[in-house]
This record gives sequence, structure tokens and C-alpha cells, in this order.
Amino acid sequence: MEITNRPAITVSESDLDRLEAMLSALPDDHPGAEALHEELDRAQILPSDEMPADVVTMNSRIRFVIEPAGKEVEMTLVYPRDFTGAPGQLSVMASAGIAVLGLTVGQHVEWLAPGGQSVRARIVDVTYQPERTGDFTL
Repeated sequence: MEITNRPAITVSESDLDRLEAMLSALPDDHPGAEALHEELDRAQILPSDEMPADVVTMNSRIRFVIEPAGKEVEMTLVYPRDFTGAPGQLSVMASAGIAVLGLTVGQHVEWLAPGGQSVRARIVDVTYQPERTGDFTL
């Protein structure tokens, strides 16, 4: 599941540490592991308390628009351990989760859906971000 468009991304130090620890516990052939490694390797890393409020971080609630259909979706980006399959959850190990991690409001991204079709989306809002509220423990 390759991400086909790679806009600049920013990841917090604490998210990076948690994601790298999670990845180190997974087998190398785990779906999404290689793509997430690649994204983390190219990310700009900032201290958690310096994270801009409009960046998608772990446990952020985000609104994005699927283009060109204009369908708006609101989801929370979660770690696999927190993913229950409930509506509104997006695992960081899914193609879409890897694609939105670290994006800023207004950025566009593309990813390949499980069926192989390309999906294009634009981030329209980060309605909740843990760093913005001072919660660095999630």
C-alpha cells in the first residue's frame, strides 16, 4: 500500500518515539510497517510542546474531504492497540492513517485504498490535537 503523493510532514518527538517502539515490536513484513517507517524517516521532528496546532498528530481528531467527490469525513488517528473498528477511528497502520500523519490543515495527500484505487484527500480541520491541549501522555 504505497502512498503516491508525499507532502511535507511534521511529527512530534513523543509520537516518533511511540511509533518507533510500536514498529520495532512488529514483524518487518507487517502490513503498513515499511510505509510508516519511510514516512517517519522523512518527517520534520519537533518537540511535542512546539507542535503547531494545525498538524495531525497521534490521537488527533481530523476532518478531511475526499476529492473530487467532496465527501467530508471526521476521524481520530489511533495506534493499532487502540483501534477497535468503531466508526470514526483510523489506524496509523492503515494506508489512510499513514498518509494523514503529520499533515497540516490545507494539505492534500493521496494513498492507495485496499482495492488498489487511488484516493485523494484534503485536510480541512484538526478539531482536537492532544499537544494543543497540553496532553503529552497519549
